[in-house]
Amino acid sequence: MINQLIKWQELSPQQKNSALARPAIADSALLSTQVSNILSQVKNQGDKAILALTEQFDGIALSTLSVSSAQVAQAKLALTDKRLKAIHTAYKQIKSFHSAQTASDITVETMPGVKCTLKTEAIESVGLYIPAGSAPLPSTVLMLGVPAQLTGCQRTVLVCPPDKNGQLADEILVAADLCGITEIYTVGGAQAIAALAYGTETIPAVNKVFGPGNRYVTEAKTQLSQQVAGFAIDMPAGPSEVLVIADGQANPAFIAADLLSQAEHGVDSQVILLSDSESLITKVSTELTQQLTLLSRCKIAEQALKQSRLILTKDLAQAVEVSNEYGPEHLIIQTEDAPTLLSKLRNAGSIFVGAYTPESAGDYASGTNHVLPTYGYSKVISSLSLADFSRRFTVQEITKAGLQSLAECIIELTDAEGLDAHQRAVTIRLEEGS
Repeated sequence: MINQLIKWQELSPQQKNSALARPAIADSALLSTQVSNILSQVKNQGDKAILALTEQFDGIALSTLSVSSAQVAQAKLALTDKRLKAIHTAYKQIKSFHSAQTASDITVETMPGVKCTLKTEAIESVGLYIPAGSAPLPSTVLMLGVPAQLTGCQRTVLVCPPDKNGQLADEILVAADLCGITEIYTVGGAQAIAALAYGTETIPAVNKVFGPGNRYVTEAKTQLSQQVAGFAIDMPAGPSEVLVIADGQANPAFIAADLLSQAEHGVDSQVILLSDSESLITKVSTELTQQLTLLSRCKIAEQALKQSRLILTKDLAQAVEVSNEYGPEHLIIQTEDAPTLLSKLRNAGSIFVGAYTPESAGDYASGTNHVLPTYGYSKVISSLSLADFSRRFTVQEITKAGLQSLAECIIELTDAEGLDAHQRAVTIRLEEGS
């Protein structure tokens, strides 16, 4: 079960670091070599390697990698009205929030005759990686597909590991269709990321890849972003995590349910409770034990709880300090004065405020994006948004009078830096016709 109560005030600096340590990512050297070999195979053999690796890892010999429009149409007919309605509702919610993020060009005349513009354009081609574990993840399709659709990427490619029959889940295909994605391939793992980066006979390369995955997928994204010119990834990824800040008036059953909702993701997930109430922590611990037995993935959640923490702080201000130091992927606030705490919290991928705001809402249908920085990266990386599917660049236009106004500044600074050619590019223009 979950580790015993930790009293933050009694810990040494070293013990505090240990208490907030993430689960280690094991076998990094071996993993790097294994993934490197897969990438090399795909780079050199293209589709042939993809098909062989799919048979090796997914246990299915495919005759084609592409999903047809007929398969998508059949998927729509296969789902119940209730399931279709849920997917459509989530799509509308996510689209509603993300539509407000559309960027506009900014133009500033910094001095007479000097006009500077910041422009935003969609990335031309993007790849969306959708994991396929024990259940389909249409929510991830929507979280990635809606921003790509709204941004206006010219080409959006979806890749997902096939099941034992060589098929993708109907929910995946329906969600992709809603997002206007017509290029869908049955390939997963590191080999899928390699195909998106290098390109194969069937799968043309993309500029940037998005989406969560296992450690092989994560390692492939990291290696390829460093090896392939012009290829980028969304963000570093690690195990899922949630941190809850709660006071003595919070509902322990709600808190336990929130902690378990992340613990069930995987054995390396981490959940943390920070509270200034020892009584609440005791009640939450009891609730965890009781609710754990009700879960279909109780074995996974039980393993995750072994590396999780119940921490007693002297007050909520200290809880805020600990949370900011940890920088969780998901941060839940269940306190009476949540707005005051919210104003002091800096580092989190996404924040859930109030007793009736479960993390699950953000995962599926509140409208925010569930692709978030983990492993402490929330200190420097933002949650996924339209900005990630765009690139920004500047444009400047200067009249002769404008250049004359700037000339003294530029000449002086180029002289200080000893860059004669830079200086000459200014003076030659001013000398012309003078």
